[in-house]
Amino acid sequence: MPMERTLVFLKPDAVQRELVGEIVSRLERKGFKIVGLKMMRLSEEFVRAHYAMHEGKDFYEPLVRYTVSGPIVAMVLEGKSAVSVVREMMGRTFGSDSPPGTIRGDFALSNRYNLIHGSDSVERAEEEIRRFFKDEELLAVSEEDLRWIYDMTGTEPV
Repeated sequence: MPMERTLVFLKPDAVQRELVGEIVSRLERKGFKIVGLKMMRLSEEFVRAHYAMHEGKDFYEPLVRYTVSGPIVAMVLEGKSAVSVVREMMGRTFGSDSPPGTIRGDFALSNRYNLIHGSDSVERAEEEIRRFFKDEELLAVSEEDLRWIYDMTGTEPV
């Protein structure tokens, strides 16, 4: 029974502000399983490829500079409706517009430094996961691991 996966990375401001543990804890407490996790420094070339869909927009160059400015923490999360639930937990793009209770709503005010990236679709998640992680860096989640998060007695987790 495959669950949905999504890529999340905590941006340099989250790492520098020492919010990694708090943010990862929120995601875990929600019920997501971390199947891949690593700290890394992204190259400019990597970041430009990752955000290529925004090339030419006024925020593209500042976004590239911001993302390469320090280490990030990348992770692959697995769970039911992972992409949409993580996006909801993240909050709106700008921290000042995000409601309390969301990651950005609780920890971000900037319209540039917004702490976290999460895949915006299942298809994009698959592409981003391949870009950030090798297959052998990802773990499998067993049905036994999920039985305290979902009702696993039927054909689909509830």
